[in-house]
Amino acid sequence: MTTAFLFAPAGEHTLAHHPEGYERVAGLLPFLAHYQALEGVLQIQPQPASPAQMTRVHTHAHLQRVRTLARLGGGRIDPDTYVTPQSYELGLLAAGGCVAMTNAILGGRAGNGLAVVRPPGHHASADRAEGFCLFNNVAIAARHAQEVYGVERILIVDFDVHHGNGTQRVFYEDDCVLFVSLHLYSRFFYPGLGDTQELGLGSGRGYTLNVPFPAGVGDHGYRQAFELLVRPKAVQFQPQLILVSVGFDAHWRDPLAAAGLSLTGYDFIVRYLLQLAADCCGGKILFVLEGGYYREALHYGLLNLLNALTGREGCLDPLGPMPAPEQDVTNLLNRLAALHLRK
Repeated sequence: MTTAFLFAPAGEHTLAHHPEGYERVAGLLPFLAHYQALEGVLQIQPQPASPAQMTRVHTHAHLQRVRTLARLGGGRIDPDTYVTPQSYELGLLAAGGCVAMTNAILGGRAGNGLAVVRPPGHHASADRAEGFCLFNNVAIAARHAQEVYGVERILIVDFDVHHGNGTQRVFYEDDCVLFVSLHLYSRFFYPGLGDTQELGLGSGRGYTLNVPFPAGVGDHGYRQAFELLVRPKAVQFQPQLILVSVGFDAHWRDPLAAAGLSLTGYDFIVRYLLQLAADCCGGKILFVLEGGYYREALHYGLLNLLNALTGREGCLDPLGPMPAPEQDVTNLLNRLAALHLRK
């Protein structure tokens, strides 16, 4: 199975002292090359998303707001989210890169893939940029798969440490997309959404699954969630394509959160999802980068992810496990299983 890889680092979408900047991915390609991780990989070149591709998800007014702010020299959309003079075009390139990767997988050039793109996307909704995100890359890829390839059932798994509120909004009434988000949750942790009772609306009710973890959940809690909840829900749904919003900010060393995952824990999640894709949809799965703000964890995490995609064994984890005790989430997962899984 050929693996596709795309790199769209958006160097000019960077604001000094902001955690989501080019520095996150600077040096990534030489790092991957040092470990020979790109050998035999199909490297895809990004192309800007077209207006038709963008407006399957975003309103014309939202696109115009971002474009106008960029043309005026940039500025803040909100306290967390910025635009530079180049951000609009670079946002189109990130979204278009995910479309190109979807084409490679659904068109038969690749079996799976990894898109390392910036700016990230999972907090952006149809008419709003927020949470470091301008355009929703994964949602745009999903709508492209539906419209162009006729894919009827798509599973989106989001394991960024922050709830994928933008993606949830886009598909909240859609029974063709099963959206699963595993994240830290409290009223005071951004974005303050993703509780257990957010299930979807109308025909989409039951097609949103939120797993709101407490701080310090750690590797075992994530593993339980995938084994006891995510896999059974996905198998019931039988996706034809899996899209994954990957956030390495759930790592225990990340400065913006405290989920407690290790690189070994991440490797389990990735390989578990690869097996799920093999079982449900012929291995068709695309991983798309979202957050991750401790660079060593991010780079090793991406290396391990790429190695898993290409069938290499082993996991490099120089940072080791979280030094604190993990929180037991068994009761939470049992409640969610009773809510979501058919008998």
